[in-house]
Amino acid sequence: MITRKQFLLAGAALTLTGCADIPPEFRLGLRTLEPEPGPFRAPVSDSVDLVSHALDRLSFGPRAGDYGRVASLAGTQQDAVHRYIEEQLSPRDIDDSTLDHAIRRIETLSEPLGELFEYKEKVLLGDITRAALLRATWSKRQLYEKMVHFWTDHFNIDSSKGDCRWLKAADDRDVIRVHALGSFPQLLRASALSPAMLWYLDGRVNRKQKDADKPNENYARELLELHTLGIHGGYTQHDVMEVARCLTGWTVRTVKQFNKGRVEFHGEQHDDGEKTVLGRTIPPGLGAQDFDRVLDILSLHPATAHHLAEKLCRHFIADDPPAAAIDKVERSFLAEGGEIRPVLRTLFTTPEFLASRRTKIKRPFEFIVSALRVTQAETDAGPAILDYLVRMGHAPFQYPTPEGYSDRAVHWMGTLLWRWKFAVALSRNEIRSTSVHLDQCAKDFGGESGLAAHILGRRPLPEEITGCPTPQDRLALLLASPEFQRC
Repeated sequence: MITRKQFLLAGAALTLTGCADIPPEFRLGLRTLEPEPGPFRAPVSDSVDLVSHALDRLSFGPRAGDYGRVASLAGTQQDAVHRYIEEQLSPRDIDDSTLDHAIRRIETLSEPLGELFEYKEKVLLGDITRAALLRATWSKRQLYEKMVHFWTDHFNIDSSKGDCRWLKAADDRDVIRVHALGSFPQLLRASALSPAMLWYLDGRVNRKQKDADKPNENYARELLELHTLGIHGGYTQHDVMEVARCLTGWTVRTVKQFNKGRVEFHGEQHDDGEKTVLGRTIPPGLGAQDFDRVLDILSLHPATAHHLAEKLCRHFIADDPPAAAIDKVERSFLAEGGEIRPVLRTLFTTPEFLASRRTKIKRPFEFIVSALRVTQAETDAGPAILDYLVRMGHAPFQYPTPEGYSDRAVHWMGTLLWRWKFAVALSRNEIRSTSVHLDQCAKDFGGESGLAAHILGRRPLPEEITGCPTPQDRLALLLASPEFQRC
């Protein structure tokens, strides 16, 4: 908590010494954070090297000091990238306090679940969207933020449905962000009991009060098809219904009730008979423990391991990931009991990952954030930026169906025109509350050639820095280029 005395002292510091000496707590009104310390260093190879590749895939793209800092972690690029991977797999050891202070200014993010209902739903959606953009743009815990987005899609919740308008903010904070680099079984359990998920996939109305009542199977079907086994995971319609029976009785209090948003189990609405899920018998009389039995069966099932391995390899390697990489990640998932960090470590050390350079098309969110990062843009991540994401069909927390935003390039090729428009507007400082200081960029990055190498991740071709008459047009051309669209 900031005291009145601290506030007055900070005001005096601002008057006397300028912005550079403002403590983090007060650097909140600014629209940028300091880049990584150390001299700028641009890639010098004619093709994307290993350091640039790692920054492309484990982060939302390099900021000014990132390439030089990572390259200096060891004597060889292989060892340097290995250390960078290990660093990013331990986000709690990374000092991100300046960003944390800035994010705390968005007060709704820390509100208790019940208090979220006191806000207008548009305010909450705007706040969690803005926070997602700011974190992706400025956080030093880049792999963690990438995995937050991965799991947000995997456990997709459309924030426009019912009480999800208030509850999604808590789901993002208490489910996705807590477990993004933790244990998949724990993440699955937290998601299954998330008030927002109980609302979104109708788990709250899955109950048996009479012998003739049939369970609501909406969540059970998506639990099997999307969250665990995958569509080809070997389950049947009988398994869907049996899982739905196991999950009867769980509900969440609505906006019209006292203690709204609280998750409860009502034993009198639970089907307590014997069930059989994927050939395994769940005995009668377990009550709420049926929930745990089902998740124990599903969370570490071989089909779940394969489904998640394929999705992770698609996200980090290629739209059609190599079978050899999927197999290695799948085996790691089972051997590590679903712990996410060792699974990612396995993925990032596969030959397939190390060789898969520029094989992925950036989705619109990734494109916009990478453009902001690479240009050292100042931004408030406000409505003007969100408008571009809406026009490109990639606004966070707004995908209407349970599968989440696609990770395949074919679904995003229709966004190219708006990508070009964004590149032009950003380079010309035509986006409200967002700006690029191009002269300073060129100075900091060793001229236009260094800036181009920084943006492209390799030495630029002559025509890539001389093909346009003005620096603004050259920047727009680089940001709109096919090379920058890929990672």
